Amino acid sequence: MKWDWSAVGDFMPKFWDGVFVTLQALALSVIVAFVLGLVWALAQRSPLKVVRWPVTVITEFIRNTPLLVQLFFLYFVLPEWGLTLSALTTGVIGLGLHYSTYTAEVYRAGIDGVPAGQWEAATALSLPRARTWFSVILPQAIRRVVPALGNYVIAMLKDSPLISTIGVLEMLGEAKQFGSITFQMVEPLFVVGIAFIVIAYPASLLLRALERRLVR
Repeated sequence: MKWDWSAVGDFMPKFWDGVFVTLQALALSVIVAFVLGLVWALAQRSPLKVVRWPVTVITEFIRNTPLLVQLFFLYFVLPEWGLTLSALTTGVIGLGLHYSTYTAEVYRAGIDGVPAGQWEAATALSLPRARTWFSVILPQAIRRVVPALGNYVIAMLKDSPLISTIGVLEMLGEAKQFGSITFQMVEPLFVVGIAFIVIAYPASLLLRALERRLVR
């Protein structure tokens, strides 16, 4: 196979556009996943069955169906019901919603790991329930689960190419479009693969360092 360096040069402007879209989609999806995951986790601990059971059913359904199917549903089915979203918005919502069900389990584990004495101390001080959660329990729980949440950020990065299937021109989308025009697929796909390694590997090292620091 002959390597065509001119194809790499021609692809690079599109590649950087794809990098920007990938990072934008990732950042927004992470926000959705982290915030909504916390909502799911708190709702599942509600004493009210009318809150707890529907949330459990929803999160289990989302967690046990493929992300790609969910993206297709949001992008192709919702317009039939009168709700049309842009491809990028759909990708962000789909990716964030899917991973929120996993971060919910991470938050749950963190909350369960808070010593019982912290709950008892808050009760002894007659702290309101909201203050107990947001001033005592959640700060400790979140500190415990930061490394696990970070692992899901990397997982979301690796799953971000799936949003190209609904027309989002992130890195893989740009590579596929470039290849369909120039009939040169190897070079752009190689560049995209290297880019994912360059982004994901340093992030994993940072997470390991953060985990060592937090467990001290």
